[in-house]
Amino acid sequence: MSEKNMNNQKEKLPFAKNEVYRLMKENLDSDRMIKDRVKVEMNRFLYSILVNVCRQLNEYPYTTIDYEMFRECIYPYTNIEKINEEKNRILMHLDAIKADCDALAMDVERSLKLKDTAEKDSFADFTADDEDGW
Repeated sequence: MSEKNMNNQKEKLPFAKNEVYRLMKENLDSDRMIKDRVKVEMNRFLYSILVNVCRQLNEYPYTTIDYEMFRECIYPYTNIEKINEEKNRILMHLDAIKADCDALAMDVERSLKLKDTAEKDSFADFTADDEDGW
């Protein structure tokens, strides 16, 4: 039964399982063991990337796909480190903006409290004067 399942999985995989395994072994440390499920899922993952890139290529209005179009479509996959660095830079900048906004909000609260206190004191003084009969 397990041989039948393995044959079914081999038929459904888009790329040659041995080739994906060979490429994985070339790029992993020599002491690493790869479980069968990882080989299968890597195969499917690579296929899903291919499908996504082709969908993006289909969005171009041209019938011929050139290298520049291809490069644009694979950019997210080939420049993930740059994209993550940019994301972190933007998040840090947003945190700085947020801190500035918090500081400004505290300044506004403090200045409004001072005004409120001053107005209440003045009002209190008038009330006190009214009680004296003025």
